[in-house]
Amino acid sequence: MALTSDPPVEKTAHHPPSDDGTALTVVPVRRPWRWVAVVATVVVLVQFGHGLVTNPAWEWDVFARYFATEAVLQAVWVTLQLTLYGTVLGFALGVVLAFMRLSASPFLRAVAFGYIWAFRSIPLIVQLLFWFNLAYLYEELSIGIPFGPGFHAFETVGLVGAMSAAVLGLALHQAAYAAEIVRGGVLAVDGGQLEAAASLGIPRLRRLRRIVLPQAMRSILPNAANEIVSLFKGTSIVSVMAIGELFYQVQVVYGRTGRVVPLLMVATVWYLLLTTALSVVQHYVERHYAKGSTR
Repeated sequence: MALTSDPPVEKTAHHPPSDDGTALTVVPVRRPWRWVAVVATVVVLVQFGHGLVTNPAWEWDVFARYFATEAVLQAVWVTLQLTLYGTVLGFALGVVLAFMRLSASPFLRAVAFGYIWAFRSIPLIVQLLFWFNLAYLYEELSIGIPFGPGFHAFETVGLVGAMSAAVLGLALHQAAYAAEIVRGGVLAVDGGQLEAAASLGIPRLRRLRRIVLPQAMRSILPNAANEIVSLFKGTSIVSVMAIGELFYQVQVVYGRTGRVVPLLMVATVWYLLLTTALSVVQHYVERHYAKGSTR
């Protein structure tokens, strides 16, 4: 017994009939101003690129000569060290401050709020200079009974050098902003999940580590990455303390050679490269903590 099938039916576009019974033709929306904006943007970008290549004032030969010199590479390493130490210490203290602000104790909340208020209000350069001049403010420090006799005293001259003052100032300043970032991320987690976990008898520390922080990281990471990038670029402010980070070293070189523009481009390109690397790391860390979430 042979089976037969109907011949395939060719599908045609359906045009809804109009009031007079004729088919309507669908016309895509034309956006002429969008194309005008695209063309204008392309023209500006091409002109800018042409100027970079053809304008001799950029002095790309000088840029190439100094881009990877030993002094510049050493300055890049100092910049990375300042960023790393400031980030690690700042966020470690920021986490403590964030949970102090979330504490049920009014005293701890007030102390954390006062710290954040003070360090966000005082300019970073002022904080750095205060720590750099610690020996002027306190000639010696002692260890002993509070408001009582001291068992051991030591002079502060040489205790806090330029690098230590820079790390301390950057970390304490960063902690104030990190605390608010972490606090906002924790508050973004649904409180019902903590109540459910508590009803199941899950210990408090495990609730924090396995429920709160993995979800809070989704809110924390974008803002934290912005703060790290800002700290990375903000390390240039320690040049007032004659620390040989990237911007200070570039200033030294163009002060000696007089080639201001190409040396500034050396610093600019290094900042762009390192910021791009940080952005790539941010992407993969965010992707890790986004597992199981709906985007």
